Amino acid sequence: MQTREPDEKVVKFLEKLAALDTGEKARLKRDAGKTIAEGHSLGLFYRLLPYGVPSGQEETYFLAATLSPLLKNGGGGNFGAVLRQVRDPDAKKNRGLDRRVEVLLDADAGQLPFRLRQAVRFVRSRKPEAALNWQRFLTDLLRWNSPTRYVQEAWAREYFRLPEKPAEESQEPAARSEFDGDA
Repeated sequence: MQTREPDEKVVKFLEKLAALDTGEKARLKRDAGKTIAEGHSLGLFYRLLPYGVPSGQEETYFLAATLSPLLKNGGGGNFGAVLRQVRDPDAKKNRGLDRRVEVLLDADAGQLPFRLRQAVRFVRSRKPEAALNWQRFLTDLLRWNSPTRYVQEAWAREYFRLPEKPAEESQEPAARSEFDGDA
């Protein structure tokens, strides 16, 4: 997949979000997982929304805005990589989380706000210092309904991939050779 320039509207929106004061962030946070119609921060949201965002994308921008106060901005991976950070080293203890991630990945546009709110709050409760690349997150959400489901595939790949073996475990001990000096 070729790299693309960041969408100017996404960048402007996230810059405005980052500049909000604590009270404004708290207003958005109270609407986490709600639709625009259910929300109570419409004036604030529409002041943040850049001109020219298609009306069909407004719910997605609203979702990102209401979730943004829950996790810091940062990191380079997708949301699957963030979820992976809260997995337990004991694979047996991850069954519930694994199932929740599968349900999230299967969520349609109507279920997505609720499922993402649950997932983001779960991450925050387990790892408050976790950071999310909000630009990538919003871009992924805008592409969620792609027929190829490449966003869901990328998140699943990052979350479910097998851990790498530490270097000392992955290498067999070297056999002694006649060149080791003790021969």
